[in-house]
Amino acid sequence: MLDQIPAQDLKYVGRETARIDAVEKLTGRATYVSDMAVPGMLFARVKTSPHARAKILSIDTSAARAIPGVRAVVTGKDLEYKLGLYVVDKDILARDEVRHFGEAVAAVAADTLETAQKAVEAIQIDYEVLEPVLHPKDALKEDAPLVHPDLGSYSYMEAAFTPKPGTNIANHTRLRKGDLERGFASSEWIIDREYTNPSVQHVPMETHVAIVQWSAGDQVQIWSSAQSPFTLRNLFCIAFGLPHRNVRVQIPYVGGGFGGKAGIGIEPLVAVLSRAAGGRPVKLTATREEEFSLLPCRSQLTYRIKTGISREGKILAQQMTMYWDSGAYADYAVNVTRASGYSAGGPYEIPNAAVDAYTVYTNKPFGTAYRGFGHVEFFWGLERHMDLIAQAIGMDPLEFRLKNTLKPGSVTLTGEKITSHTGDIDKCLTKAAEMIRYGEVSPEEEALAARSGKKIGKAVVGLHKAPAMPPFTATTVIIKMNEDGSVTANISLIDYGQGTYTAVAQMIAERLGFPLERVKVAFESDTDRDPYDWQTVASKGLLLSGNAAILAAEDLLRNAYNDAAQVLRANVIDLDHDSEGIFVRHREEERVSFRQLAIGYAYPNGNAIGGPLVGVGRYIAQGLTHLNKETGQGLPALDWTYGAHGMIVAVDPETGEYDVLKVASVFDAGRVINPGAFRGQAIGGMLQGLGTATVEGYIYDQKGHLLNPSFTDNKIPTSRDLPLEVETFGVECPQLDGPYGARGVGEHSMISVAAALGNAIQRASGAELTHMPLRFEDVWRALNRKEPVDNWITKSPRGSCKSAPEIGKYQCD
Repeated sequence: MLDQIPAQDLKYVGRETARIDAVEKLTGRATYVSDMAVPGMLFARVKTSPHARAKILSIDTSAARAIPGVRAVVTGKDLEYKLGLYVVDKDILARDEVRHFGEAVAAVAADTLETAQKAVEAIQIDYEVLEPVLHPKDALKEDAPLVHPDLGSYSYMEAAFTPKPGTNIANHTRLRKGDLERGFASSEWIIDREYTNPSVQHVPMETHVAIVQWSAGDQVQIWSSAQSPFTLRNLFCIAFGLPHRNVRVQIPYVGGGFGGKAGIGIEPLVAVLSRAAGGRPVKLTATREEEFSLLPCRSQLTYRIKTGISREGKILAQQMTMYWDSGAYADYAVNVTRASGYSAGGPYEIPNAAVDAYTVYTNKPFGTAYRGFGHVEFFWGLERHMDLIAQAIGMDPLEFRLKNTLKPGSVTLTGEKITSHTGDIDKCLTKAAEMIRYGEVSPEEEALAARSGKKIGKAVVGLHKAPAMPPFTATTVIIKMNEDGSVTANISLIDYGQGTYTAVAQMIAERLGFPLERVKVAFESDTDRDPYDWQTVASKGLLLSGNAAILAAEDLLRNAYNDAAQVLRANVIDLDHDSEGIFVRHREEERVSFRQLAIGYAYPNGNAIGGPLVGVGRYIAQGLTHLNKETGQGLPALDWTYGAHGMIVAVDPETGEYDVLKVASVFDAGRVINPGAFRGQAIGGMLQGLGTATVEGYIYDQKGHLLNPSFTDNKIPTSRDLPLEVETFGVECPQLDGPYGARGVGEHSMISVAAALGNAIQRASGAELTHMPLRFEDVWRALNRKEPVDNWITKSPRGSCKSAPEIGKYQCD
């Protein structure tokens, strides 16, 4: 089995390999949709709503249409199409009512960008402003206005989701395991706490951009910065009632996505502008401000966790309630809710559990997929909760975690049995602790503390995640042999920075036994030319596409061997190959080269056999099921990737200012395919996680206006914000069904970073923080808080609880 091949026997897998797209990107030769221009192309701009909730009384486009160079103007009344990935609830342009600040209300296509902008400004819209609902808890109140009064008429994916007509609930994911009441009744301590975090923006370097041409005969050509060409095509065809053969989607290089470009975005709007302009191609490039409000963000979360603990420090029961802020539309948020539901307990064994995860409509920009797919948000609460439990019961936080981790034989919230091949969370935690010298203070740290007056704090946190995808997720890879014996792989997984194409090339070279320089993975995916892939999301790319690539390589070799058997007059079983050709195993001089076989073998007299060598690899997720809607039982996860972060901070106990001195990130990758890419993913995601933890977050006023829709007031970290020291490590417990034993780590590096920071700050200073981001002033406020945050240890069945902040612990009589 490939997962059992010793590392020393592998030539390319597990070796440092330069990114195959590095030169094109570093030299500027890589072409993005942002760079593209099509003959006859028009430029689009969008008129957006200044209100969070309002009725549209009238739209006057006459002045815009009269401007020379304006070729098309469209409004919602012209468009009866509905969009939606899992719940079909969104109009291309707002009709009758706007549901969030920044929503698209009208759009223009013109000869120049300046003309389009002038025309948009000339459109006059009268609104009747309505009171918005801005928090999911408020949206659940009986008298809350309904964001979608027609929710009961919308179509949705019934197998997985449960919208509640007559409410603002777009989905309710429910899981039940064991006997919750009995678990709490048996508990020595019960700790109950709520954690919150805001919406944040993906901030890809390349904003959303699309060029669409709607030609005669309803032939539609789309060039987009999207992550998932086939999902984009499918949703587009469903919305417009077009046959799939009529729509072609091409994806060149993409300048980042992080989930924000995973489904369908601006393409339908650009398409209707093209159609209205007589079939001329139209290009729309979102501004950075539009990324913050017109386009989706990561959902806000409020997470309530109530945990029962035994005298020995074992988790006996846990009740978890999540309120996910979907914003105005369901999009991916309902699936984020589903994934967070079955992952809610983290890498810990919980014998008695209840999870209720709600996706709630509000009048804010809508939530979608974001790196970590909900796990960044709820692990902020979960891993803070683990530390606070340890503090409450007087146990070291690392010891408490290790006592409760999932181990072989453990059963997850959904009933999946953990095996020795699932991965090893204990190794991740203990390695991270070792890397930061947990439990001790180094001489350098002592000197820093003495010099600066800051206090040193250390924390270790755990994490896990599995790909969040339907049971029928599938992918294909096609490998074609070129005339010179090299190969080209066609794949529709989009490499928008994660380095998967390089890893796939390594695996193909390994399986074929070819030099890596003779393997090309073609960029620029095309639904008319390339094989199907579901989506580029969920950290599933390496596992699914890697397996498909290996199968394609084996199929190509099988075809080559069949042709060579005829040429060499030998049985296939007696053949072998090297990088140059195929030979008879016991007479190596009898051979035929791959060059000779590549497009068909020709005998000296002109007769020919075979034909162009092609290998096809198909792979589909195995054994996954939908979850029972009442109990949540089933198999939702293809594989789990475990990980841990260790963090060291220095905190000023007077001002709340802090420095992140070191982050150590450890992930059980199964097998690391490319150490450089692994390290890049680990560091990049960690820094993105620090951005979420320290500075990022949407801020609204009471009317739902987004107050910080730009980098002026909504900062992101840069390379200058890296910790003083960064260290990464790959634990390797091979995944049985992973390519060469590998499993994905693309999202995991961002998960639990915020919790590590919050825990380390509290360990250093005593500041209790339950909301992120953790700005210096937030730490200062926590340090100067006169009263406890809340009565977070409830009465225990065995006595009453009291706080003892002077000793940093909480005790029960």
